[in-house]
Parts: sequence; C-alpha cells; structure tokens
Amino acid sequence: MPTPKYSVKTGTWIQTEIAIFRKSRDIDTKNTENRIESVTMITVDRYVQLFRNLPVLACRMDAEGRILDATEAFVVRLGLDRETLVGRRPEELATEASARRIREEHLPMFRRTGRLDNVPIAFRDHAGERVSLLVTTVVNKASDGSYLDSVSVFTEIGDQARLERQYRDLYQSTPAMLHTVNSEGQIITVSDHWLEKLGYKRDEVVGRKVTDFLTDESRESAMQWTVDEIIAGGDRNNVPRQMVTRSGEILDVLMSTRTERNVVDGELTLRVASKDMTDRNRAEARLREAYEQIGHLKEELERERDYLREEVGVAMNFGHIIGESPALKAMLARIEAVADTPASVLIVGETGTGKELVATAIHSRSGRADGPLVKVNCASIPEELFESEFFGHVKGSFTGAHRDRMGRFELADGGTIFLDEVGEIPLALQGKLLRVLQEREFEPVGEEQSRTADVRVSAATNKDLEQAVEAGEFREDLYYRLSVFPVQVPPLHKRGDDVIMLAVHFLEQTCRDFGRPVPTLTQGQVQQLRAYAWPGNVRELKNVSERAVSLSQGDTLRLDLATTVASPTDATDAAAEIGHEERDFLTEVEMKARQKDNLVAALDAADWRVSGAGGAADLLGIKPSTLSDRMRSLGISRPDKH
Repeated sequence: MPTPKYSVKTGTWIQTEIAIFRKSRDIDTKNTENRIESVTMITVDRYVQLFRNLPVLACRMDAEGRILDATEAFVVRLGLDRETLVGRRPEELATEASARRIREEHLPMFRRTGRLDNVPIAFRDHAGERVSLLVTTVVNKASDGSYLDSVSVFTEIGDQARLERQYRDLYQSTPAMLHTVNSEGQIITVSDHWLEKLGYKRDEVVGRKVTDFLTDESRESAMQWTVDEIIAGGDRNNVPRQMVTRSGEILDVLMSTRTERNVVDGELTLRVASKDMTDRNRAEARLREAYEQIGHLKEELERERDYLREEVGVAMNFGHIIGESPALKAMLARIEAVADTPASVLIVGETGTGKELVATAIHSRSGRADGPLVKVNCASIPEELFESEFFGHVKGSFTGAHRDRMGRFELADGGTIFLDEVGEIPLALQGKLLRVLQEREFEPVGEEQSRTADVRVSAATNKDLEQAVEAGEFREDLYYRLSVFPVQVPPLHKRGDDVIMLAVHFLEQTCRDFGRPVPTLTQGQVQQLRAYAWPGNVRELKNVSERAVSLSQGDTLRLDLATTVASPTDATDAAAEIGHEERDFLTEVEMKARQKDNLVAALDAADWRVSGAGGAADLLGIKPSTLSDRMRSLGISRPDKH
C-alpha cells in the first residue's frame, strides 16, 4: 500500500501514485520509490526539495494547467529559469504543431480520462532547438477526491522511439484513408486524410467503433463478421462499403484489410485502407444515364425512319401548313423556290410558329424526299454528348462505349438533317459542324479515319444569330454557311384570318380524337380569336382549342383566352357555368396542360437547361431523355431570349 505523504497544497495526508516515477527509463525507479516511501512525515519545504531533485524530467501543474514547479533536470534540459517556467502552460513551451495537438487532442483526452500515457510532445529549449518527448500525466487527489495537482513525467525519445514516432507521423500524414482497429473493433489510430474525408477530429474518432461511421446497410453487412473472424480469414481486398461523413454525405469506398501483430505485447490489430470511389461511381452513373439516353434517341430515330413516309407524306398543299394569308403565301413561295435545291436553309421564327413543319415541307418537296429526315433538338443534348450524337463513336472510345454507334449525320446520309435550336450548339463544336457542312467529312469519336455523308442541312432558331455572332457566341462562318437561304416564319398575329382556319382545324382534330361532336364558333368567339395577340403562336392556339373542347358540353364551346393553360379551378368553374356539377377529376387534355405547365416551370427554374446538375431533369427527378420526350410530345420548346 502506498505510503501517505504530505500535500504541498493542503497540508493533509494523501495517497500518492508512486508508479508515475516508473515511467522514466533513465533512473532507478525502485530506489526512488524506496526513498519516497521511507519518508512518512515531511515538511512542505522538504517535499518541494525532494521533487526538484528527482533525476527525471517532470513538472507539477494546477487545475488550470499552469506549471507550479519543475525538477532541476527539466529546468536544465530546457535551459530555462524556474521562475520563467512557473505559471506557464506546456503548450506555451511547445512547437506550433505540438501546441495545436495539445489543445485539440491531448487536453480533451486528459479531461475525459484523467491521464495521459506516453503521448508525444515537442518543446523548444532556450536556443530554439526541438526537444522530442513522451509525456505521462496523472492526477493527484486528496482523500476526499478533490483535485490537488497533476504530475507530468517526460521521457526524451531515443532512436527506437523516434523511428516509431516517424512511422506514426507517416501513417497520419499519408494521403490515403487509413484506420487501425483493435480486436474489439475500436479505432486506435487514424490518418489525417481519413479525418479530412469524413470531417472529424481525431479525439472524436479514437476509441469509437468503426461501424459508427458506416451506413445502416454497410453496418449490417460488416456486423456479420467479428473482428476475430476477419483476422482469422486473412487479408481482404476491395470490399465495397459506404461511409457517412459528419455532414451526412454518403461516401462509396473500397476497403482492404491487413492483420498485424504487435511484437511487444502480441496484440492483433487490423489495418484498414479505404479508397474513395464516390466521384468515380457518380461519373459512371452519369455515363450510364447518358448512354441510356443515347439508346433511347436511337430507338426514337429508328421509329422516325420507320414512319418517315407517314410523317412527311405531304401533298401539294404543304400538308399541315394551313392558311391563306399573304404572309403565309410569301413563306410558301420561298419554300417552293428552295425545296429542290441543295442549298442550306435557315428557318427563323418565334417559338411555336411551326418551324419544324417548314423543315418537313422542304424535305418532302426536295429530290431527297425518298431519303431520311433526321431531326435533332440541339437544346436537349448534353454538351458532353454533342460530338458523339452528331458523328457517332467506336467501341471502347470512352467509358461506356460498349459498341459502335452511328451518329445523326451518318444516319441522314442521302437525306436531310434538321437542326432545331441550332443556336444552342456549343461554340467548341461549331468548327467541326462547319467542316462536315463544307467538306462532308467527319470522324466518329475514337476513330482517326474520316467518313463521308451526303446530307442537306435545314436549321431552325428563335435566336438572333447575327447578334450571337457579334457577341462571340456563334461562329460567323457557320452562320453564313447555314443561312444560304433564310426562310422567315410569320408569327400568328400577322397571319390575319389564318387563325380562324387553324382554330377550326384544331377543334375538328381534337373532337375527332375525343369522339365528340364539333362545336360551332360563335361570331363573338371569332372576334376574340382575331383580336388576341397569340404570343405563343400556333402552339398556343392548339392548346387553347384542346382546352376549349375539354371544357365544352354538347354544342356549346367554352373559349377561354385569359391563360394559355387552364387550371383545375378553371375547369370546375367552366363546368358550373354550363349548368353541371363540379368535377373531382381532370380530363386528359387538362392533365396534359397541368403537366406542360409543370415542365415549363422546371425549365424556367433551370434556365432551360435540360440535363446536368441543376438542370430541369435533375430538378424533376427524371432522366433527361424522359424530359426531352415529354417536351417533344407536349410541344415545349425554348422561348425567345430577350
């Protein structure tokens, strides 16, 4: 049983932990213990003198962590006066890096456990030289449990200890995610990069179960094996797991384990190296999604080719281009003039005017009518996929290129390619597009040999390309190459009574689809149609006509030009006005109108970017290919930019 000794602070007899002095390898600890135990009652001065004469590097500190006293050996080793040491904190004597570790790691650990065991620390002596030490600190308490002081004993690091410390520093500073667990599954060491990746401090991690940092699914999988079983099973490589950062982010990692045995005490530990695969997995997921989209586009193109005759089967009346206004006749005359020439055509007009119908009419009246008409919505193609979409790629040219893929220009060989929203083509690709227009040559992605394609180009835009050229957003030479023969599509408000002809056409078409009788337009409704500005042009007129049919009963037509999309409230109000009970449902047309309204809202929020992070598809939680399909089916296209 330890011999009682007189407390310097209280004058009471307390129990002391003589074992603290055994931490020094430089003294005869047994003799020191005997010297202390032989003293049963000594004065304060005698105790102080005894402490100072101990042949170890040691100091006493108060509850605030300030030095109360130090051994002569400590004073001499640092070359500092005792008066200089008293009242200072250890971190004030330490190097900058060591002071930081004292504050962030050692002190929190000491407050939590009440002791430190062989913790590395580095002081500066009077000459500024580094002194590397291992410190062991214990607390002295009175018989009533109150705090008296703490004693720290320092051991200067020898060659072996220095090598061990260098290894620890290397372990912690390595750019790899490393952690070591004991047989209980508790983390005992961890690298700085591991802490950086997960957003923790070292003292928040050491001592915790490694499973605390796994997702529920990975935790369940990991807990199927004990640490002993993992150790017995030998090294394991690239085991997929998911870890959770402090902020809640999920990291995809591959874990590799290696068993090590401590040569001193024989303890088995498990060293674990984790490789962060999050960015790679996400990139691969994006590529898979992109190629799903490409596959869908291919299927769509094949459907277009299968039904090409039906789609472009246009008679002398230009098919679905309906009207007799002077503005429309002037446009049709230009179509007639350019259709059977090889000239590139630039179709210009407001959103919703029917630029795609014009492109179809030009193709159907040309010498290429027997060839394919390949339509490309440039606004819906992700920027990174433009080149592959236009020119194709060969197997293995990039991750995910599992087979050769034919581009749109090659598919259009012998026919026409229609580039809708041509102003959205990235500037970096415009040079390659110009080359294929001028030389009819291109190279698929991943192939060095040039291919040829005999293709006529029709392009459409609602942008002012001349202004885009001036702003440096569109190549001037490409603009002149595309606009060999421009065709201006007139807005609906400049087409006079064409609006009435189109309204009747859309009403008949919708009633035929719905199996309803065709209502008659009143004189007042005719005047309404003529007076309205139609900012959405023909597309808006079609939507208004479909809504009018869905809200009408019998021969009575409800024509509402207040909005271009009817809300559910509009629908119920309309039903009430014509003497019917409120409905608890929406018609198919109303549902489409709601869906269109929702898609346009998402596109507006994303500045009309379809794909990518923050794009409309991302905001809606659907694939870009799905959004492109819905935009096409609902007649949604990017509005004019002002």
